[in-house]
Amino acid sequence: MSIYNVIANIAFLILEDCHMKQIGIGEAFRANFLGHAPNWYKTIILAFLVLNPILMFTVGKYVTGWVLIIEFIFTLAMALKCYPLPAGGLLAIEAVVIGLTNPHSVYHEVELNLPVILLLMFMVAGIYFMKEGLVYLFTKILTKVRSKVALAFLFSIMGAVLSAFLDALTVTAVIIAVAYGFYNIFHKFASSEKVYDTYDINHDHIIDEKYHEDLNQFRGFLRNLMMHGAVGTALGGATTLVGEPQNLLIASIMKWDFADFFLNSAPVSIPVLIVGVLTAIALEVTKFWGYGYQLPESVRKVIEDDVNAKDAAMDTRGRVRLIIMAVCGVILIFSLALHLAEVGIIGLMIIILLTAFNGVIEEGRIGHAFEEALPFTALLVVFFSIVAVIHDQHLFTPIIQWVLQLEGQDQLVAFFAANGVLSVVSDNVFVATVYMSETQKAFEAGGIALEHYNKLAVAINMGTNTPSVATPNGQAAFLFLLTSALAPLIRLSYMEMVKLALPYTIVMSITGVLATMYLL
Repeated sequence: MSIYNVIANIAFLILEDCHMKQIGIGEAFRANFLGHAPNWYKTIILAFLVLNPILMFTVGKYVTGWVLIIEFIFTLAMALKCYPLPAGGLLAIEAVVIGLTNPHSVYHEVELNLPVILLLMFMVAGIYFMKEGLVYLFTKILTKVRSKVALAFLFSIMGAVLSAFLDALTVTAVIIAVAYGFYNIFHKFASSEKVYDTYDINHDHIIDEKYHEDLNQFRGFLRNLMMHGAVGTALGGATTLVGEPQNLLIASIMKWDFADFFLNSAPVSIPVLIVGVLTAIALEVTKFWGYGYQLPESVRKVIEDDVNAKDAAMDTRGRVRLIIMAVCGVILIFSLALHLAEVGIIGLMIIILLTAFNGVIEEGRIGHAFEEALPFTALLVVFFSIVAVIHDQHLFTPIIQWVLQLEGQDQLVAFFAANGVLSVVSDNVFVATVYMSETQKAFEAGGIALEHYNKLAVAINMGTNTPSVATPNGQAAFLFLLTSALAPLIRLSYMEMVKLALPYTIVMSITGVLATMYLL
């Protein structure tokens, strides 16, 4: 029997089954397309897919490219309705099909960002095997520190310090793991279904009514801490060459080592860091703009009881596991600070050390560590496809050319602002790549003095790192948080992140502009 006959028979059986069940093909297609996403969402995505080719052949590639960016941002904004990978991926595929970009350009963008992909694949998985120790550490902090203001300060400053020596994505993965652990402890306790075989962390109908208000308050509390920590990673990530992927790119072009990068960036990065941490404190003191949620006493008691029970039950092997995690943490910080290898390769080393010395030798247990990171890795590759459209259609070229025509401090401020605005809607690694390449060309042509060239590099660094906290698509760490398993649990949607980030965006951007103007 030929392959054609096999396919025909399968199709006939499927159609016959649909007819017997009185299910129309169109109805089945609508039900399957994007699964249980709302019908209005499905309709909008289909409208996008129909609209783009029409725009392509009527108004041209440039306008269609900008429309595609807006459409992709929409899929990110609706992340809690539908994970952005299927819908955003359809838009990316269509962009290639209609000629906005091509497979070679997509592959080139992936190739350029391979260190980020390796980081997601291996570093985030490596952190998974440190979760027990990290949750233990942060749980101790939570139970010992009762002041929300002090907690906000600690999460912000720890996020900043850790991301200065690690990288923002890794630190964000740590904070997500900690918050998920906190949430899981209380949600299980408050569940009326004590048989955990039927327990589902995503469902609230199993929560005892008396704990509903405490659970909502706890969600707000975790949202606040997550945003303080996430913004903290951006604050610290801007200060060193390992903090953000684009920092390493800038440092390699400028031939800066760890100390050079820190000292050159310090006139802008340190004031922004100080003001950012003070903003965290001010938001909690004033309880302004969605901040100020407190940890309910019932939740604190549950967490404290859980910690005490686990401490009492911990045997010698458990303590040795924690020691191994601590030692691996030191090795991780040392390796990243000295940049002994690419971040992802260091992450793979951490996976090997932790699994070997803590006895995790089953394929299933190891494979579970990759579940959270790989969907986001796939989404990031789709994002690089959109970046390829930006690059191939020269969507940012007019802005870049205008900025390069300015001079002196005006040019520094314009570089900061232009990089900031573009990083809000695009990938900050891509924006830094484009601006550094154009600036390098101008320097090599003799159009820029060395001292001013160094300052422009700092303006690009701070521009891509500071205003980009405004949206999840501006910072990879923020996008990782938005698409994590934690976000829907604590009701952290795209618009909620934008709202909570707004005070930080305003204060940090103004500080960055003033520091660029007067201190750089």
